[in-house]
Amino acid sequence: MIGGWQLLHDELDRWSDAGRVADFWLRDDDAAEPTAALDRLLDLTGDYAVPVTLAVVPAFTGEALAARLARAQHALVAVHGWAHENHASGSEKKQELGPHRPRDVVLEELARGLGVITKLHGARVIPMLVPPWNRIDIGLVPELGRLGFEALSVFGPPKPAPIRLVNSNIDVMDWHGTRGCRDHAVLVGEIVAQLKRAFAGGDPVGLLTHHLVHDEAVCSFMERLFEVTSRNGVRWRSPREILAGLPRP
Repeated sequence: MIGGWQLLHDELDRWSDAGRVADFWLRDDDAAEPTAALDRLLDLTGDYAVPVTLAVVPAFTGEALAARLARAQHALVAVHGWAHENHASGSEKKQELGPHRPRDVVLEELARGLGVITKLHGARVIPMLVPPWNRIDIGLVPELGRLGFEALSVFGPPKPAPIRLVNSNIDVMDWHGTRGCRDHAVLVGEIVAQLKRAFAGGDPVGLLTHHLVHDEAVCSFMERLFEVTSRNGVRWRSPREILAGLPRP
């Protein structure tokens, strides 16, 4: 099967033969306002009944996005920092939530961001923080609970934390190369590897997308993935469902 998709079929057959169901979830970052790219993502995920969690930038969003999402019942909303603004120096990796500003200032922005998102989206909100660039000063994490956050979502394997983690682990974008879609066969291989870890008790497959920069190859990959998983008994879940099964620290 072209692109290594047979490997995914085989792994999902292994889950089925064992009487188990594989869990996937989808997080899409950098939403702020309605766009044609967002419409395409919402239409595609809606066609396959895939819940999508949009990490929304509070400083730049408003009623227009809330109105658009009111027509997309499968879309949930998380808090994407405050303004997605880099405060690191040029020699450092980009960070909005790093140690570069007074901690009280950063925490006040996060509290304001949660308030803005909750006011706009109500019950659609998951009180989960998605740090811009998936980076956060470790010293801020113990403070998130008192601000009203119930979970944190970054990228990569989970690490011990004083808050529940729902991490993404498969990024479709080739950020350091073409800045388009990564090779489909490589992505399928990573998904299969994550499924093997999940089979042994690890995290579900967490797909990370950025609708504003998707090329045609990203869209075709996602459509093929949704097609394959819809035929193989995969369960696409929301972070709300995943959190319900996680113990509180």
